[in-house]
Amino acid sequence: MKHRSFRFLWMGQAIADCGDIFYIVGLIAILYGQSNSPFVLALVPFVNMMGRFGSGFLSPLLINRFSLKRLLVTSQALKTIVLWLLASYASGATSVTALLSFVFAIAFLDGWAAPASHAMLPRLVPKEELVKANSFFSIVSETVNLGAWAVGGGIVALTTGPFAILLTGTLYLFAIALLAGISDPVKFTLPKRETKAVSELTAGWRLIWKHPLYRTLHILIALEALANVVWIASILYVFVTEVLAKNEAWWGYINTAFFIGMLTGGILCARFASLIESSLQQAILVSSFGISLLTALFGMTAWPWFALVLVGCTGVFQQWKGISIDTCLQKAATAEELPAIYAVQQTIVSILFAAGSLAFGAIAEWAGARFVYMLAAALLALSALCAWRYRRHLQTN
Repeated sequence: MKHRSFRFLWMGQAIADCGDIFYIVGLIAILYGQSNSPFVLALVPFVNMMGRFGSGFLSPLLINRFSLKRLLVTSQALKTIVLWLLASYASGATSVTALLSFVFAIAFLDGWAAPASHAMLPRLVPKEELVKANSFFSIVSETVNLGAWAVGGGIVALTTGPFAILLTGTLYLFAIALLAGISDPVKFTLPKRETKAVSELTAGWRLIWKHPLYRTLHILIALEALANVVWIASILYVFVTEVLAKNEAWWGYINTAFFIGMLTGGILCARFASLIESSLQQAILVSSFGISLLTALFGMTAWPWFALVLVGCTGVFQQWKGISIDTCLQKAATAEELPAIYAVQQTIVSILFAAGSLAFGAIAEWAGARFVYMLAAALLALSALCAWRYRRHLQTN
């Protein structure tokens, strides 16, 4: 954990993530002030996910032509330019369509960085420290998520939305400097023979489908991505008001409890890294069944305080499962395979989350919020059963 390049990676990523939240908070303030429409605000995460989907789908073309470090730095540099253009545009008369176009462009550029960052991590630490490194990365990410929204809201309240966006561009400069300091131990080489673009785009998909471990892990990831839609603001808000019969403040409490659970899960995984490292298969199985049960109980409860406890525990189990899956994948895949695998993973998660947001929103309106959480619990139970059915594939040795 004392590796210099690893420090540059997590620090650069943390600053970039913090800037991403400031920019979204500033943009939401601008959009709401202009449109006064909750529907327009709901389009922000949808457009963001579609941008990531497009980038994830096309990123194999870049991964085969440029080093991971170059992709990280270039992505952040281009995002900085777009952010400054957005800040300049947002300071005057604005169009909702134009603002959402900026969201798509930034998400598209960020989509290069996500697979590169995930694939870079196992190159910078020894294999026996992967659980601890993944746990630490998650702790930093959840700490940023927990604090940056409140700080971003305070910045917008004291200044303006365009100022928050301009501040993000400044933070991105620090992130660029840190990411540029990474030393990648795996030397990048261009493919010796030219391949068709279609073959490059489908290589990661074919790799995942042919390898039993990769295929099983991504079935679990896909089902969980779809089920996790129930935690978006629009559905959770309806559950709080209709089922728990509480005001908007409780929506914030539940979000905070979830992030605290995720943070606690990361700390526990780091504390018991050696135990998890030696039992990744069992960790995936137990956490999969645990998340399904907790989500079902959350959907059935009408007690607000019990709901807070359940959602906090859900965060712990989700962190446990996510770290175990990441470590399992990183231990099994080669340095050359990981970027393509993470690109496919981002594509799967983005499209399912975007489509699920619309589908689950419609279902919640038709059948109620409680039904949506029970449906999510069923999807998570299916994920757990798949993990049990194909548990022999969840072996890295």
